Amino acid sequence: MTNEQRERLEGICSNTVSDAMTALKIANAGATYGIRPIWEGCPGICGEAITAKIGPEGFAESASTHFGVLQAMQKAKPGSVLVMDHGGRMDVSTFGGIMATTAQINGMAGVVVDGVTRDVDTFVEIKFPVYSRGASVATSRGRTMAYSINQMIQFGGLQVRPGDVVVADQSGVSIIPQERLDEVISLAVELNEKEAEMIKIMRTGADPVEVDEQFNYEQMLNERGKV
Repeated sequence: MTNEQRERLEGICSNTVSDAMTALKIANAGATYGIRPIWEGCPGICGEAITAKIGPEGFAESASTHFGVLQAMQKAKPGSVLVMDHGGRMDVSTFGGIMATTAQINGMAGVVVDGVTRDVDTFVEIKFPVYSRGASVATSRGRTMAYSINQMIQFGGLQVRPGDVVVADQSGVSIIPQERLDEVISLAVELNEKEAEMIKIMRTGADPVEVDEQFNYEQMLNERGKV
């Protein structure tokens, strides 16, 4: 992702990004479910994914969750986003304060977890963006393993690959397929401008129904180019 692409995306909310993908008929509109900021005032996230698949500890040898994820983050480009697939598991944390500190030191943009996290006070203290399904004090040590690093995963009901683009804010997390990035950005910017103009007009006292009809809001997402 170029600096220009990042700058354009950072001004657009996750909802509008998903709307653009709806119009472009991208699978599931890039929309995840149930994964939200884990601390109040948490900043938004925008960046390319590095991925980690986490699962229960078992008989096969694999890196521990802690070391597997630390090694992945050390190789990440600045501005990357760690995307962790723990299958929505709610009893055992897979991301905490040491990992968050490492991610911040390595210039990462944030972390999103399909599961739970801990050490939330540390995230707040260092002001590092972390999104998850909730929090649990239970450690991953002796309970989970890193099954894979930087391979395709499932995250919040979506397929995610290394290099796909994560946009996250208070509404949730959207994932943009890397090969569709430019067209998603272009359409999302257009939609964003249209909705901003609608709101501007309504604030003058205009009838919202008439404004809705003027902009043909219900049909905005039917076809690209007809927004």
